[in-house]
Amino acid sequence: MNMSIIIYFLGWVMGIEGALMILPCITAVIYRESSGFYFLGTAVFCSIAGWLLAHKKPKNTVFYARDGFVSVALSWIVLSLFGAMPFWLSREIPLFEDALFEVISGFTTTGASVLPEVESLSRCMLMWRSFTHWIGGMGVLVFILAVLPLAGGYNIHIMRAESPGPSVGKLVPRVKTTAKILYLIYFCMTAVQILILLFSGMYWFDAVAMSFGTAGTGGFGILNDSCASYTVLQQTVLTVFMILFGVNFNVYYLFLVKKPKDALQSEEMRGYFTVIFASILFIAWNVRGMFPSMFQALHHSAFQVASIITTTGFSSVDFDLWPAFSKTVLVCLMFVGACAGSTGGGIKVSRVAIAVKTVKKELSSLIHPRSVKVLKYEGKAIEHTVLRSINTYLIAYMLIFALSTLLISLDNFDSTTNFTAVAATLNNIGPGLAKVGPACNFGIYSPFSKYVLMFDMLAGRLELFPMMLLFSPKTWIRE
Repeated sequence: MNMSIIIYFLGWVMGIEGALMILPCITAVIYRESSGFYFLGTAVFCSIAGWLLAHKKPKNTVFYARDGFVSVALSWIVLSLFGAMPFWLSREIPLFEDALFEVISGFTTTGASVLPEVESLSRCMLMWRSFTHWIGGMGVLVFILAVLPLAGGYNIHIMRAESPGPSVGKLVPRVKTTAKILYLIYFCMTAVQILILLFSGMYWFDAVAMSFGTAGTGGFGILNDSCASYTVLQQTVLTVFMILFGVNFNVYYLFLVKKPKDALQSEEMRGYFTVIFASILFIAWNVRGMFPSMFQALHHSAFQVASIITTTGFSSVDFDLWPAFSKTVLVCLMFVGACAGSTGGGIKVSRVAIAVKTVKKELSSLIHPRSVKVLKYEGKAIEHTVLRSINTYLIAYMLIFALSTLLISLDNFDSTTNFTAVAATLNNIGPGLAKVGPACNFGIYSPFSKYVLMFDMLAGRLELFPMMLLFSPKTWIRE
């Protein structure tokens, strides 16, 4: 293992995190809040520590698969530890495990909170809380790849470890250029959403914070009722952009290079929108009697479907009060998730589609044993390595899910609460049902259970394996 490059990379992560804390510092100056000093102090420490770790570039800057995965996992842990410091030092979140839970939920774009009163936080804390979504949405390491030159093409291992999906490739031959393109699309879409929300009459602070949460498909609201206080127009804007940020960013790249036909032929995107529209219609029909008009039923159904399938976690109503059928549809969407290559979480539409194709192929083989059928997705034959990685991912996913549910059941809450708490954190959703529903929070759990759920959030954001590798003794053996 190349420990020198891993330490060098961690230095860059700390330095960039220090620079990113300038935004809450500016917010504190605007609103004259003393809490800004905690961000300033943490930023200075991160910058100095980062410089000490990264001021000298290692001779060997090559990343192999294991180095890349370990670097990503450790980087997210370091990012979270120092990101939690302002919350804890200011005592706005008194317990360290709660501060860490909140910031991990932010960086992993989960949106699960331990806070009973969100509006009690200062403005700079709220801004940092939402900004962590935007940072974690595309990934701080993808940003580093855009500015940090590394040897050869080996740094694709970093992008694969941090980017969601069964297979990760490059839009263009160089990883650095790919990272720049991804962030350019991400930044422009965020800016457009902020402008539209401002034109809709939303206050600038809300527009920026809510756009950060939408872009990262995070879900941290700055109001206790999440999005219920906003107008129908503003909720509609949020709905549209949640869905857009759940699309594979490769599609937007194809539009940029004037290949709309290729973009529209995406099998994953068609499946994604089919699931969304079908779910909206099913839920709207089921909850129509709970709203004054069918339009309102469709509006709130669309908002919640967009919020859950993209793993954003905003809420316009308390959907825990909806009929069992609608809640079951939403729980299913928690597992499906958004598209690969988006900022959304979950298993991913592409994995679900390929898994379904695999089952159909096996059924066909039972009926016609001598037939030879090649599995295809997006018009291409699916490689055996991709199928193997999907099967391995699903097995690891189920094992982590079952073990996590078992461990947090020690707190003796009902099965619906525990099941949806793990589903909401492992899939980076945010709210669950029952005691962790949209009108509740995760503060009910013991410190031990919170650490289990923190691991789930990190594992879910990093596609399981980078976090699992940290617990393998063979990972740390020098070869």
